[in-house]
Amino acid sequence: MDLDSVPTRRPSYGLTVPRDGAPPPKGSGRLHRARAAVAAALPGTGAVAGVLLVLAALGAAISEPVLIPSLAASAAVLHHTPTLPTAQPRTVVVAHLLGAAAGYTLLAAAPSSPWCAALAGGLTFAATTLARTPHSPACATAVVVVLQTPAPARFVPLLFLATMVLVLGGLAASRLNGAAPRYPVRWW
Repeated sequence: MDLDSVPTRRPSYGLTVPRDGAPPPKGSGRLHRARAAVAAALPGTGAVAGVLLVLAALGAAISEPVLIPSLAASAAVLHHTPTLPTAQPRTVVVAHLLGAAAGYTLLAAAPSSPWCAALAGGLTFAATTLARTPHSPACATAVVVVLQTPAPARFVPLLFLATMVLVLGGLAASRLNGAAPRYPVRWW
């Protein structure tokens, strides 16, 4: 008998009824899976919302925009996939700083435009790849810099602070949720 002729049991989706006609065991079916999915998503959702609220509050307290779209994307990456290299502290912090540097470099060479912003995103991708800090949201940081032209003396320190808040939020979420994987896998 070869292995291809052995029937395999496939996973069953939806309600399953035992062959003897008895009702399915309690806790099975679509409703149970939906509740389990919601319960699994709540800690991460709370952590992401919490860290973004901290950034918004920090910005309101100092009357400066601290929460930018790329940081929201970074928070999602960090809390959804905390063990991947793209979520590690070095990657998050360095990649966003490289994105800001790429944006300011292109602003020094050309006026703010969508074309310049697109080039800044590509330059950030190249820089983060070469620095071994691949973090996709950092490309959006470069675009924000080019299109919004924030003052570098204010923006860069706030960006650094915001990325540190993201990392500390990931660390706190990892320690508070016992079921979550440990974050970070490595610091540098």
